[in-house]
Amino acid sequence: MPASNKSDVIRRYYETDENLRIRQETHDKYTVPKSDFPRWVIETIDWKGDEIVLDLGAGIGTYYARLLALVPNATYYAIDISHKMLKEHPAPADSLSLSNAMHLPYADKSFDVIMANHMLYHIPDIDAALKEIRRVLKPNGKVLIATNSIHTMPELQVLMRRAIVLLTRYGATQVRPPALPSDSFALENGTRILAHHFFAVVRHDNPGQLVFTEIEPAITYLESMRELRQDHLPEDVAWEDMMLIMRQQITQLIKHLGKLEINKMSGALIASDSGGFIHEFVERDKTAST
Repeated sequence: MPASNKSDVIRRYYETDENLRIRQETHDKYTVPKSDFPRWVIETIDWKGDEIVLDLGAGIGTYYARLLALVPNATYYAIDISHKMLKEHPAPADSLSLSNAMHLPYADKSFDVIMANHMLYHIPDIDAALKEIRRVLKPNGKVLIATNSIHTMPELQVLMRRAIVLLTRYGATQVRPPALPSDSFALENGTRILAHHFFAVVRHDNPGQLVFTEIEPAITYLESMRELRQDHLPEDVAWEDMMLIMRQQITQLIKHLGKLEINKMSGALIASDSGGFIHEFVERDKTAST
């Protein structure tokens, strides 16, 4: 998908918080074992307690209350491309900015920690955004990025591929399920991308499952990602037809097994040149070279 088209799709998708809320509520309600993923992400960093933090693609402020609960003396700023999202954000209005991650409205070396959680894969030019992040990050600052694995939810991908094979005129060997949005910056390739911009990158994994005992929550979850995925279907396959077959397959699985289990893998990447986890190594390396 061309970058301009991708940007338009993302803007339309996040014009309201409905789809985001569906996804978050689905994970909150149906994840096994139960976990507070945003809090887990924040806790992957060792905080000093007085950091200046920038939250990129903050949306409705999912990480805001959890951050202040853990780091009450943090100074918080946030940006998002959706005015409607920011209106729902609980932080003071003067700490929020309607901005693009590729053109950050902040001075060089302003932030101790920059969070970019489940958003970098939406940006048309990820390298350009990371260069901006480096510009406004302090020399010993840290970047914290939550994303998915490229191997997350394989069961849904198999069911979707099977539905597409039944509908398309193309051969089965040519059929791929529509890519997940996070595939362009997942835990695997995201680690490599960050390594081009920062001295060190650490990966933390958080495996789990979505377990559905009823069909409607699973279908609602899939529909919440329609606008992000339907353009990747073969040209002769309509989203509505694919979802009809998905409904049939999921219904049969729940009928025979009593539940639909979807394995998922998300996690956090922390990148830095000399801060936090890498500081002692850098200092030791400096001493050894003098």
